[in-house]
Amino acid sequence: MRLRERLRYWFDGTMDRGTPALIGWLGLASLALVTVVTTLVVLLTDEDTEAHGGWPGVVWMSVLRTLDPGTMGGDTGRPVFLGLMLTVTLGGIFIVSALIGVLTAGLNRRIERLRKGRSRLFEHGHTIVLGWSEQVFTVVAELVEANQSQRRSCVVVLADHDKVDMEDQIRARVPDTGRTRVVCRSGNPLRPADLELVSPDTSKSIMVLPPTGPEADTMVIKTLLVLNHRTWRGNRPHVVAAVQDSDNLAAARLAAGSHGLVIDADDIAVRLIVQSHRQTGLSTVCNELLSFFGNEIYIRREPSLHGFRYGDILNRYDLGVPLGLHTHDGRVLVNPAMDTVLDAADGVIVIAEDDLLVRLAHTAPPVHEEAIASLPGQPRTADRTLLIGWNSRVAKIIQLLDSFAKSGSALHIAAPRRPYGDTGPDAGPDAVPLPVPGARAGTGAGTGAGAGAGAALATAVDMGLGTGGGLAAAYENLTVSHVRCDPTSRRALEALDPGGYQHILVLSDDSSDPEQADNRTLVTLLHLRDIEERLGDPYSIVTEMNDDSNREVAQVTKADDFIVSSKLISLMLTQLTENRHLYAVMIDLFDPAGSEIYLKPADRYLLPDVEANFATVVEAARRRGESAIGYRLGSHADEPVSFGVRLNPSRTAPLRLGPADHVIVLAEEE
Repeated sequence: MRLRERLRYWFDGTMDRGTPALIGWLGLASLALVTVVTTLVVLLTDEDTEAHGGWPGVVWMSVLRTLDPGTMGGDTGRPVFLGLMLTVTLGGIFIVSALIGVLTAGLNRRIERLRKGRSRLFEHGHTIVLGWSEQVFTVVAELVEANQSQRRSCVVVLADHDKVDMEDQIRARVPDTGRTRVVCRSGNPLRPADLELVSPDTSKSIMVLPPTGPEADTMVIKTLLVLNHRTWRGNRPHVVAAVQDSDNLAAARLAAGSHGLVIDADDIAVRLIVQSHRQTGLSTVCNELLSFFGNEIYIRREPSLHGFRYGDILNRYDLGVPLGLHTHDGRVLVNPAMDTVLDAADGVIVIAEDDLLVRLAHTAPPVHEEAIASLPGQPRTADRTLLIGWNSRVAKIIQLLDSFAKSGSALHIAAPRRPYGDTGPDAGPDAVPLPVPGARAGTGAGTGAGAGAGAALATAVDMGLGTGGGLAAAYENLTVSHVRCDPTSRRALEALDPGGYQHILVLSDDSSDPEQADNRTLVTLLHLRDIEERLGDPYSIVTEMNDDSNREVAQVTKADDFIVSSKLISLMLTQLTENRHLYAVMIDLFDPAGSEIYLKPADRYLLPDVEANFATVVEAARRRGESAIGYRLGSHADEPVSFGVRLNPSRTAPLRLGPADHVIVLAEEE
């Protein structure tokens, strides 16, 4: 290779190094120009050189004319001197112009890089959110509220989206972030190099947000694998995530390892839907408990209560209301036996507005014995429930409804699609499987191979509704039937005779666009509420929505309860990023095997319209083996945001509860 080619190859290599190399070459060109011109001036114009301060003065003049062509306007001297100054000025014009262009291009590239969110983050104690979906706005808003008491906090979002677009959307949906900085970075959480942009080694916690789409769980599991197999430096932050399909829960927990916490979003949504259909208002209670707005769940040690029985500490708090115990060996006891003795190392699980607002009372508040009712609890009776719509959770909903229902209860399904096993004349390829009777909810039974068993047990029964008859399955407590129905058709809904049911469940169709599904649900709700007003025979309506903003619009229908499962899962994930020890408490609250949240008629606890206080309600519940945590006023049931729910109220303020009101308790049975 010739020397010229080698030099050219070397020059091209230096030019590929970017803006610093270009600036360096322009600097060398300027130096060469000034050196050559100065040397010629000194050699050719002795008098002019002396007149301008000798060699140093000529160097200074050349530099000034290279940088500022206008400086030449005042030059005097012989033609040779002026010509050389003109030469250095013209050379300076080209060099400075090129330098400006290089600097501008380099600055634009740097700005574009910053816009893409590819710069490394240097934070400590921050919360990382991996992924992007509608849930991110709820998560950010909750984390901002949770960090209000901190002087400085940071939330970092890493997703494969444009950084500026993410920041604009968050700013529009969460305009006030208080003391919390919200930083976005563009990158794929599945790539270890992109993950390093958000400094995971110095973070406090990491949330893996489930994306939208059929492959959501696959992306969550792969992200958990990347985090679990990463080489961590320093203390490893805890990781929380959620899967949408219960069948993927075991794989996700294996991928997360011992430092990860994975919740079953599908199972929790099913339990909330089923429990709410018998006690409307439950989702409002859960929203407040899982949100950082209002009352939250805290675990506090109270050494001064050592030796007290659980029933005795229920009225020992001035601020905060107990709902259970967290024992020193890690067990969570929600509404334990009233004679359970509190150990010095045990923690009390309390509901309060803030952990700083939990305070023991110096003296027990007064209890109005004359106001305590002695009405026994009503035994569970058989009832009829109408389920309108169909989605992938119906199998588990039926199984859980069967476990809660009284023997002889009926469930009628009205949906556009038919279960497998329906032999009606209009049964088509859109048939979906019925669950296997007797299978336990939350295990994934009733899908796949189990669908055939469920179909084999199904027997055709003509319900006299629709053109294709109905379908019934032999469950332990429920008689299940089905009819084909368009939920948005007023005529089809009237043919169902909704007045003959005590409870109506309206499910969102997960096979269509979430926004369109919510629109159809809204139309169904309007029809049902208008039918109920015409019949004058009220029934409870619990409906499932996809978007919380659509829930706000749907409040005009005055449905008894709205279930926005995606929001509830977002709230739960956010709570667990701040305190993963609350997981056992939350799971226990949704577990039908133990104590659950119930909204029971107030006349079981207080005599109607007799003045008392909440301490009296707590005492009345204690005598029934229950923990009272609040009440719901029926007169305010249609007023957002609380819908009449009052958690952790004042124990001493005057209180009157009427027949339409309910007491919110932790109890083992309805």
